Amino acid sequence: MAEEIARKISEDFWLHLQQAPRAVLLLDYDGTLAPFRIERDQAVPYPGIREILDAILAAGRTRLVVVSGRSIEDLLPLLGLKGQPEVWGCHGWEHRWPDGRHEIGKLSAEAVKSLQVAMEWANDLGLDEHCEIKPVSVALHWRGQTGEQSFRLENRVASAWGPLAEQTGLELHRFDGGIELRCPGKTKGTAVRRILDGLEKEVPVAYLGDDQTDEDAFAALGERGLSVLVRPEFRPTRADVWLQPPQQLLEFLQSWQKQQSGRDL
Repeated sequence: MAEEIARKISEDFWLHLQQAPRAVLLLDYDGTLAPFRIERDQAVPYPGIREILDAILAAGRTRLVVVSGRSIEDLLPLLGLKGQPEVWGCHGWEHRWPDGRHEIGKLSAEAVKSLQVAMEWANDLGLDEHCEIKPVSVALHWRGQTGEQSFRLENRVASAWGPLAEQTGLELHRFDGGIELRCPGKTKGTAVRRILDGLEKEVPVAYLGDDQTDEDAFAALGERGLSVLVRPEFRPTRADVWLQPPQQLLEFLQSWQKQQSGRDL
């Protein structure tokens, strides 16, 4: 493994991974596996990521799980893997098994109506090009705007969606490059807890993520596994270690594949 990565992550972790008959690797998508793009439908993984993830899947010893704020329908074409990973979408509301089974949490009629109101507000103000409609939320993105433009857009959205959230019980969440109105009760930590509930304690686990929505996952994992912050600049975090993409991310995944398969790519 690369010397720098070895310094960041203990040899005990890699030895445990090498000796374990199976392991769990949990990965956020945007900002972690793929760089942010102004055009969100162009946010494909960093070069080399697809190949190494397919190699990890093919080795057959890792339960590979992608945990994203995106809808699964939006995510799968961008991910573009030959193998079929497990996927949790919409911050834990959607779940797709590798065999294609798909589950989604049921929304109340009031929540559906409130999300529709939020979407119509954005459309009426001509913000539809910034708007992302998901099964359980509506998000406004301002990535690519100037600092002043993004500040004005954030305040405009918050002033309209904030009261709507208070009236309906929906939650307003800021993320890196946008703001989202979504149904409460589930986070990326929900997905992590569900996975851990059915997992033996000796199975090694790691979660890689970049933004504030991944802090719920880091908290859910706690001391049970390795939490990895993946982003160009450091920020305060619950994560155990910090890696900079794409090179250190690739080195980590290559080390994971090597320990689980006993060979290099």
